[in-house]
Amino acid sequence: MSRPAPAPELHAGFSAPGATPTPWEVVVGVLASAELFWISTVRAGGRPHVTPLPAVWRDGALYFCTGSGEQKALNLRANDQCALTTGDNRWKAGLDVVVEGRAERVTDDELLRALAEMWKTKYDGDWQYDVRDGAFHHEPGVAHVFEVRPRKVLSFAKGEFAQTRFRFGG
Repeated sequence: MSRPAPAPELHAGFSAPGATPTPWEVVVGVLASAELFWISTVRAGGRPHVTPLPAVWRDGALYFCTGSGEQKALNLRANDQCALTTGDNRWKAGLDVVVEGRAERVTDDELLRALAEMWKTKYDGDWQYDVRDGAFHHEPGVAHVFEVRPRKVLSFAKGEFAQTRFRFGG
Protein backbone atom coordinates (compact mmCIF):
# COMPACT_ATOMS: atom_id res chain seq x y z
CA MET A 1 0.00 0.00 0.00
CA SER A 2 1.42 3.37 -1.02
CA ARG A 3 1.69 6.14 1.50
CA PRO A 4 1.22 9.83 0.74
CA ALA A 5 4.34 11.54 -0.61
CA PRO A 6 6.48 12.83 2.24
CA ALA A 7 7.46 16.48 2.45
CA PRO A 8 11.04 17.23 1.41
CA GLU A 9 13.29 18.93 3.96
CA LEU A 10 16.39 20.62 2.52
CA HIS A 11 19.44 20.51 4.79
CA ALA A 12 20.94 23.93 4.08
CA GLY A 13 24.16 23.07 5.91
CA PHE A 14 24.96 20.32 3.40
CA SER A 15 23.55 22.03 0.31
CA ALA A 16 24.81 24.69 -2.07
CA PRO A 17 23.51 28.24 -1.62
CA GLY A 18 20.18 28.57 -3.41
CA ALA A 19 19.71 24.80 -3.73
CA THR A 20 16.19 23.44 -3.80
CA PRO A 21 15.00 20.17 -2.27
CA THR A 22 14.75 17.17 -4.55
CA PRO A 23 11.09 16.29 -5.21
CA TRP A 24 9.92 12.90 -3.89
CA GLU A 25 8.85 11.86 -7.40
CA VAL A 26 12.46 12.21 -8.60
CA VAL A 27 13.72 10.09 -5.70
CA VAL A 28 11.11 7.40 -6.44
CA GLY A 29 12.25 7.42 -10.07
CA VAL A 30 15.79 6.60 -8.94
CA LEU A 31 14.58 3.86 -6.57
CA ALA A 32 12.40 2.27 -9.25
CA SER A 33 15.02 2.32 -12.00
CA ALA A 34 18.19 1.52 -10.03
CA GLU A 35 19.57 -1.91 -10.86
CA LEU A 36 21.99 -2.20 -7.97
CA PHE A 37 21.66 -1.32 -4.29
CA TRP A 38 24.08 -1.70 -1.39
CA ILE A 39 22.55 -3.08 1.80
CA SER A 40 24.11 -2.23 5.15
CA THR A 41 23.39 -4.44 8.15
CA VAL A 42 25.09 -4.99 11.49
CA ARG A 43 26.72 -8.24 12.58
CA ALA A 44 26.03 -9.67 16.04
CA GLY A 45 29.35 -8.29 17.29
CA GLY A 46 28.57 -4.78 16.04
CA ARG A 47 30.72 -4.77 12.88
CA PRO A 48 29.01 -3.45 9.76
CA HIS A 49 28.28 -5.66 6.77
CA VAL A 50 27.73 -4.10 3.34
CA THR A 51 27.01 -5.98 0.13
CA PRO A 52 25.48 -5.25 -3.28
CA LEU A 53 22.19 -6.74 -4.40
CA PRO A 54 19.35 -6.20 -6.87
CA ALA A 55 16.07 -4.83 -5.52
CA VAL A 56 12.67 -3.69 -6.76
CA TRP A 57 10.49 -0.76 -5.68
CA ARG A 58 6.78 -1.51 -5.30
CA ASP A 59 4.00 0.42 -3.57
CA GLY A 60 6.28 2.55 -1.42
CA ALA A 61 8.75 -0.16 -0.36
CA LEU A 62 12.00 -1.75 -1.50
CA TYR A 63 12.18 -5.54 -1.81
CA PHE A 64 15.30 -7.70 -1.90
CA CYS A 65 16.02 -11.39 -1.45
CA THR A 66 18.77 -13.46 0.11
CA GLY A 67 19.53 -17.00 1.12
CA SER A 68 18.75 -17.80 4.75
CA GLY A 69 22.41 -18.60 5.51
CA GLU A 70 23.89 -15.46 3.94
CA GLN A 71 25.48 -12.91 6.27
CA LYS A 72 22.84 -10.24 5.66
CA ALA A 73 20.06 -12.70 6.53
CA LEU A 74 21.85 -13.76 9.71
CA ASN A 75 22.33 -10.11 10.66
CA LEU A 76 18.69 -9.24 10.00
CA ARG A 77 17.48 -12.06 12.23
CA ALA A 78 19.25 -10.39 15.17
CA ASN A 79 18.68 -6.75 14.14
CA ASP A 80 16.14 -5.91 11.44
CA GLN A 81 17.37 -2.33 10.96
CA CYS A 82 19.12 -1.73 7.64
CA ALA A 83 19.95 0.83 4.99
CA LEU A 84 19.74 0.39 1.23
CA THR A 85 21.79 2.78 -0.88
CA THR A 86 21.91 3.46 -4.60
CA GLY A 87 23.08 6.23 -6.86
CA ASP A 88 25.75 7.44 -9.18
CA ASN A 89 29.48 7.35 -8.47
CA ARG A 90 30.17 10.64 -10.27
CA TRP A 91 31.08 13.64 -8.09
CA LYS A 92 29.11 16.42 -9.80
CA ALA A 93 26.24 14.57 -11.45
CA GLY A 94 23.42 12.24 -10.52
CA LEU A 95 21.40 11.55 -7.40
CA ASP A 96 22.38 9.26 -4.54
CA VAL A 97 19.64 7.85 -2.31
CA VAL A 98 19.74 6.17 1.11
CA VAL A 99 16.66 4.34 2.44
CA GLU A 100 16.62 3.49 6.14
CA GLY A 101 14.08 1.09 7.60
CA ARG A 102 13.29 -2.34 9.01
CA ALA A 103 13.56 -5.46 6.88
CA GLU A 104 10.47 -7.64 7.28
CA ARG A 105 10.23 -11.06 5.69
CA VAL A 106 7.56 -11.47 3.01
CA THR A 107 5.82 -14.86 2.91
CA ASP A 108 2.57 -14.14 1.06
CA ASP A 109 2.73 -16.18 -2.16
CA GLU A 110 0.51 -13.75 -4.11
CA LEU A 111 2.80 -10.81 -3.33
CA LEU A 112 5.86 -12.98 -3.96
CA ARG A 113 4.53 -13.93 -7.43
CA ALA A 114 4.08 -10.23 -8.28
CA LEU A 115 7.61 -9.50 -7.03
CA ALA A 116 9.09 -12.44 -8.97
CA GLU A 117 7.53 -11.03 -12.14
CA MET A 118 9.02 -7.60 -11.35
CA TRP A 119 12.50 -9.14 -10.93
CA LYS A 120 12.13 -11.04 -14.20
CA THR A 121 11.00 -7.93 -16.10
CA LYS A 122 13.35 -5.39 -14.53
CA TYR A 123 16.45 -7.55 -14.92
CA ASP A 124 15.63 -8.86 -18.44
CA GLY A 125 15.14 -12.44 -17.30
CA ASP A 126 18.43 -12.66 -15.34
CA TRP A 127 16.49 -13.37 -12.13
CA GLN A 128 13.72 -15.93 -12.48
CA TYR A 129 12.03 -17.38 -9.44
CA ASP A 130 9.37 -19.97 -8.75
CA VAL A 131 7.22 -19.10 -5.77
CA ARG A 132 6.08 -21.63 -3.18
CA ASP A 133 6.03 -22.07 0.57
CA GLY A 134 6.51 -18.34 1.21
CA ALA A 135 9.84 -18.00 -0.63
CA PHE A 136 11.56 -17.69 -3.99
CA HIS A 137 13.00 -20.91 -5.40
CA HIS A 138 15.63 -21.12 -8.13
CA GLU A 139 18.53 -23.36 -9.09
CA PRO A 140 20.93 -22.11 -6.38
CA GLY A 141 18.28 -22.74 -3.71
CA VAL A 142 15.73 -20.90 -1.63
CA ALA A 143 15.73 -17.13 -1.28
CA HIS A 144 13.81 -15.28 1.41
CA VAL A 145 12.29 -11.98 0.36
CA PHE A 146 12.36 -8.90 2.58
CA GLU A 147 10.39 -5.66 2.46
CA VAL A 148 11.89 -2.37 3.63
CA ARG A 149 9.37 0.41 4.14
CA PRO A 150 11.26 3.69 4.48
CA ARG A 151 11.47 5.36 7.87
CA LYS A 152 13.86 7.98 6.53
CA VAL A 153 15.18 8.66 3.04
CA LEU A 154 18.12 10.92 2.23
CA SER A 155 18.84 12.11 -1.28
CA PHE A 156 22.04 13.79 -2.36
CA ALA A 157 21.78 15.78 -5.59
CA LYS A 158 25.22 16.40 -7.04
CA GLY A 159 26.31 19.35 -9.13
CA GLU A 160 23.99 21.79 -7.38
CA PHE A 161 24.57 19.77 -4.19
CA ALA A 162 21.29 19.49 -2.33
CA GLN A 163 20.76 17.14 0.62
CA THR A 164 17.07 16.40 1.06
CA ARG A 165 15.50 14.38 3.87
CA PHE A 166 12.14 12.65 3.81
CA ARG A 167 10.68 11.26 7.05
CA PHE A 168 7.98 8.66 7.45
CA GLY A 169 5.95 7.67 10.51
CA GLY A 170 6.67 4.51 12.47
